[in-house]
Amino acid sequence: MITEVVNANEIHKIDPVFGQLSFDNHEQIVFCNDKDTGLKAIIGIHNTVLGPALGGTRMWNYASEWDALNDVLRLSRGMTYKSAITGLNLGGGKAVLIGDAKTQKTPELMKKFGEFVHSLGGKYITAEDVGMTTSDMDLVRTVTPYVTGISESLGGAGNPSPITAYGVFMGMKAAAKYKFGLDVLEDKVIYVQGIGNVGEALVEHLTNEGAKVIISDINQERLEEVRDKYGVTIYGGNNLYAEEMDIYAPCALGATITNKTIALLKAKIVAGAANNQLADDQIHGKLLQDKGIVYAPDFLINAGGIINVYAELEGYGKAEIIRKTENIYNTTLEILQKAEIQKITPNQAALELAQFRIDARKKEKA
Repeated sequence: MITEVVNANEIHKIDPVFGQLSFDNHEQIVFCNDKDTGLKAIIGIHNTVLGPALGGTRMWNYASEWDALNDVLRLSRGMTYKSAITGLNLGGGKAVLIGDAKTQKTPELMKKFGEFVHSLGGKYITAEDVGMTTSDMDLVRTVTPYVTGISESLGGAGNPSPITAYGVFMGMKAAAKYKFGLDVLEDKVIYVQGIGNVGEALVEHLTNEGAKVIISDINQERLEEVRDKYGVTIYGGNNLYAEEMDIYAPCALGATITNKTIALLKAKIVAGAANNQLADDQIHGKLLQDKGIVYAPDFLINAGGIINVYAELEGYGKAEIIRKTENIYNTTLEILQKAEIQKITPNQAALELAQFRIDARKKEKA
């Protein structure tokens, strides 16, 4: 938490990094600045016990640098647990670039960012995230080998979004199996919030299975494009959370699960692609559980993307990527059953399983 002392002309921030709740014992935080290209970036390296920290780069027009810092801390922490619970020998890291990806991103800026990544000597490996494309990663690759998610023509695994969506679909089916007794999503009412690359790919899986899909996004043009392509419904109301639905799938930015939205939420399952969906892991995971809503932990079911880019490091092919991603179904069921038996939340159960693997590796190294 940041403490503010207000004077007449200025605000002093106290303990901006170590004092933040989201800091959570990060190993390293790197602030990157370059006047010539306009680059302002933060790289968060949370934990490297299992291996180098791998996580995507996000470019977003943050309201403040404090928001950017908090975001990179939460995201990099999530990557630690995502890799651990998925069984990958990777640590957790993330990078955020401050700015508008549509107007401020340039080849020069991306290459300069790549130089900062390279300066870490492989402790952090970057990849594609919000505001980034495979071609951006190809540019970064011209200045550093510490990047994944590059074009297939360059030997990479390509865009991770379709695999991310497939993993979310598998996790959603597992949650349905746990909640309803069947994993068939036909005729289930599913609200997909956020129709980016992952959101659209998820919509495709859901419509192929016969689900009744309602979509929402801040981009009206994008909504109409996806509606026309898949025959889904655009949400026309003003309070999505209060609508009757079977599954709520947040696929935009995180922290949409709050005290206010939980009070309104009528979904039976929350399962989506967004990172850090719970505004507070402990409080909101418990509130969902108390309300009888099944939560499929985001860092588990959205791990398809990191499975995809990890293939570039390990050299396995598409078949193994699919196999590992489909296993998200089994792990999700295991976590939901473990939570029920131990009388803890699914988020706690998932964190415990991930932390167990990290602690075991730490003992091996000792």
